[in-house]
Amino acid sequence: MNWMQVEAYLQHDDRAILPLGSTEQHSHLRLTVDCILPERVGAEAAEPLGIPVFPVVAYGVTPYFREFPGTISLRVETHLNVVRDILDSMAHSGFRRILIVNGHGGNGAVQQFAQEWAADHTPCRVLFHNWWNAPRTWAKVQSIDPVASHGSWMENFPWTRLPAVGMPQVQRPMVDHAKVRVLDPVALREYLGDGNYGGLYQRPDEDLLAIWQVAVDETRALLTGGWGD
Repeated sequence: MNWMQVEAYLQHDDRAILPLGSTEQHSHLRLTVDCILPERVGAEAAEPLGIPVFPVVAYGVTPYFREFPGTISLRVETHLNVVRDILDSMAHSGFRRILIVNGHGGNGAVQQFAQEWAADHTPCRVLFHNWWNAPRTWAKVQSIDPVASHGSWMENFPWTRLPAVGMPQVQRPMVDHAKVRVLDPVALREYLGDGNYGGLYQRPDEDLLAIWQVAVDETRALLTGGWGD
């Protein structure tokens, strides 16, 4: 869209999507898994409604993966300031209902911040949506294979894998999450190995596409009925 199209859109609607991502290790998958997925699920959810989707914020908070080359981490303060400036600009343009589609667990501080921001910017409303563990989507993941985690099959979509990169044909046991939370970055890399937190590395695409359809539908439902009207 150009600015004139945005101005015309705002004459009849005030909804928009802001995807949040991260650039970090995802085992054998792309570093940008957490950017690709929220932007795409947002775009597919919004397309039939004609709602604009802003470009994904490609960097998030991921200090624990810093020993995996290619990982980029922002400080929490920096990340919140970036999100604040984006929301301020969106509100200034005239957007009043903003759905944040988040693709990275380390961005969780934004959830509380968004509530604070919205309280200070009435009549704006902001929804924070972790697309991958929203109730219906996570239930679908669990129904297919409950051993699913970071860097495993559940993030291995046709658009997040790399061409000519083969996947190990094994199922990794789940990591000890209590241990993961206390390890420093060097020890975490040693403990994780290739970065998969547990589970198969790949499942049939039909399994992933079934999850994807639920995720798109669940995200679209927030756009149409999640504003408390």
